[in-house]
Amino acid sequence: MTRSTTDEAAAPQLPSPKERRRLREAKSLSEEQVAAAVGVTRATVRSWETGRTSPRGRKRALYAKLIAPEPEALATTAPAAAMTAPTPVPTAPEAVPGSAAEAAAEPTPAPSAEPSSEPAPQAFTEAAPEVKAMLVVPEAATDADRTTGTDTEAVGERRLSPAEAFDELYARTAPGLVRQAYLLTGRRALARESVERAFQLAWHRWPEVAVDRDPAGWVRAAAYEYAMSPWHRLRRAHRHPDAPPTEPGKRALFDALLDLPPAYRRTLLLYDGVGLDLPETAAETEASTPAAAGRLMTARAAVAERLPELASAATPAEQSALLHDRLGGLARAEHVPVPQPARAVRTGSEDKARLWTRAAVAGVALLIAVTGLTLHTAPTHYEPPISPAERVGGVPPRGGPQKLTAQDLKLQKTLREQLAHGPERLIPQLR
Repeated sequence: MTRSTTDEAAAPQLPSPKERRRLREAKSLSEEQVAAAVGVTRATVRSWETGRTSPRGRKRALYAKLIAPEPEALATTAPAAAMTAPTPVPTAPEAVPGSAAEAAAEPTPAPSAEPSSEPAPQAFTEAAPEVKAMLVVPEAATDADRTTGTDTEAVGERRLSPAEAFDELYARTAPGLVRQAYLLTGRRALARESVERAFQLAWHRWPEVAVDRDPAGWVRAAAYEYAMSPWHRLRRAHRHPDAPPTEPGKRALFDALLDLPPAYRRTLLLYDGVGLDLPETAAETEASTPAAAGRLMTARAAVAERLPELASAATPAEQSALLHDRLGGLARAEHVPVPQPARAVRTGSEDKARLWTRAAVAGVALLIAVTGLTLHTAPTHYEPPISPAERVGGVPPRGGPQKLTAQDLKLQKTLREQLAHGPERLIPQLR
């Protein structure tokens, strides 16, 4: 886990809040124009110029470049525009924990979470042109170079291929992401699997990821979503977390993290561990800025109950700096598995894509075959079915001779006994 998305030794310096406003007005820039260029709201720019908050990460670099004075103006106003040392804060996990840049950097307090002073999350809504052009345009640094502060001149005129850009991003961000996923889940195997799945998805959607304003953040969000899926509880290998650290302090922090609800744990890790600002944290967790601030304060209070030194911190900024140190120490102390090589991840993504493509083609072919067989064997005309036999009720009895009465029987007997010849038989006798 690293402290920022750029090398802290090369973090851009900013003038004092009053000097920021003077430089903006000297360039005839309005607050709306600066906000649109950096990708924030007008209220955020105003808070930067009043000293209430300070930009961090990519926004800090863009803001410093935007208000930077011209060379001749800088020579004449150097005494009045003395640069103040920036406050380095953790913002992203793109370098391997324990690197030289991280060892040289000193942990300093991060801004406290104040919902009323933070703007609405706009971290991923509008990308700067120079960021969109990286990884595909000559003389532009890859996202991994931008992530770790590498000079763009190292790339030069050579155009990076998609595979080279992906491999560079993977090499610089995957180890740190595995450690973050371990802090998020407490399971080493699941952490590695989550990061590899996220990069496989990134390679599958590389045209979309390559032009994203923060490819490392895109992969981080995908890894977090996979790692926090509740369906992993049904898998026997990931049903229970791994054994906690043996050191009492790290064990208390480990247990406190896993006792937090997943959304609160993710918010705490992004803000105090990775170092994102509050709007970016809210955007990545798909929550409003006040909701993210509430989750952060609740998570800090829950962790402070397990860590007495955190509870004794005087200010929220000191709490944030202390939490950053403890989370970084816990991530570096644990032996997490090393992710596969980038080539293996790309090959796995391509194999999976081919497998799904072949399955889809086989399903369509099977559907066509079944449809053709049905059309071949189906009758060409309608044959009404024969109704099954059933007992019919309510029908009158069969007609026929009725039972003869005594008078009828007497007449019948008389007619049979009297032999008549001729018409007299047909002509009744009158008596």
